[in-house]
Amino acid sequence: MATNGASCEQPQKRGTKDKPNGYFADSAVSERRQKDREERLALVLWRRPFITLHYFLLETFITLKEWTLKLWRRRGTVFLFLVLCSLFSLAYSTEGAHQKYVQYLEKRFLWCAYWVGLGILSSVGLGTGLHTFLLYLGPHIASVTLAAYECGSTDFPEPPYPDQIICPEAGGMEGSISLWSIISKVRLEACMWGAGTAIGELPPYFMARAARLSGADPDDEDYEEFEEMLGQAETAQIPNPLFDLAGITCGHFLVPFWTFFGATLIGKAIIKMHIQKLFVIITFSKHIVEQMVSLIGSLPRVGPSIQKPFSEYLEAQRSKLHHHTGEGTPASENWLSWVFEKVVLVMVCYFIFSIINSMAQSYAKRRQQSRQQRYSEEKTK
Repeated sequence: MATNGASCEQPQKRGTKDKPNGYFADSAVSERRQKDREERLALVLWRRPFITLHYFLLETFITLKEWTLKLWRRRGTVFLFLVLCSLFSLAYSTEGAHQKYVQYLEKRFLWCAYWVGLGILSSVGLGTGLHTFLLYLGPHIASVTLAAYECGSTDFPEPPYPDQIICPEAGGMEGSISLWSIISKVRLEACMWGAGTAIGELPPYFMARAARLSGADPDDEDYEEFEEMLGQAETAQIPNPLFDLAGITCGHFLVPFWTFFGATLIGKAIIKMHIQKLFVIITFSKHIVEQMVSLIGSLPRVGPSIQKPFSEYLEAQRSKLHHHTGEGTPASENWLSWVFEKVVLVMVCYFIFSIINSMAQSYAKRRQQSRQQRYSEEKTK
């Protein structure tokens, strides 16, 4: 009996001896992946500029090749699109009474495309998490609000606006501006920006959906990051700031495209956008702005010095609004606008650098996976 009992315990002991081997193997794989990840993250322009640019160009070539193959598979759609573009080009270059309609459509299309593009960039935050609402749409709504109260009318030019919003010669009456009239004035650009942010949520949805449909196991690094986001989302309040997680989750669970995109479009382009518009318009209403400037001036010690540039900025904007076409505009440039332009320039440059670094790291990951695949094949032979 004792012998049988001892023999029965032997497989269990053998199993415990095998466990450390598996642990060490998993540890070695984890260390190798961590080393590869650190090597990729070190591939940035300010550390390794030449190899980063080289990998960026190679990844760009591979991406263009993949897009070309995808377009070739849909050559019927591409051909129809080219035919439509040719017809519009012909109508654009041919003189006639239709030119005014063509020019109107052109201006509307470019204006909408501008705000949709900014909305897409807002989803990626220009590589820094900073939304283009704070850089472009918010100041635009604020300027229209200030112009409406100063001019007493919203009859200044329809979008796309000129370089400056100019008050009409026949000004409106004081107190004739309503909240609804200002909302209607900026509705197009605001909705287009919101639609752009909804479009910017599609890449994580399509990536997660393609990974699920392919049946391939997720990459360990991506899976760990996904689990970390899930853990953060469990403790996050609603609305969830990690909205990319919604696209990843909906794609992973194969939520229909129009269900996901329709809900995202309604939420971002209609509901959220009107809330943001109301906040900016109320904040920059004439009486609220005057109270805010006076409140800044009442701050101890630093109040008057801070109040002065704001007051000068508001006065400069009001003087610009009352300059009619052809009269010229003041040449003085406020230091706030100068700083704002430089911040935008820095953000755009950083965004371009982040794209180059990301594509170079993507190519480095291709090389690492290819090297690992060759090693696994040689090991199995």
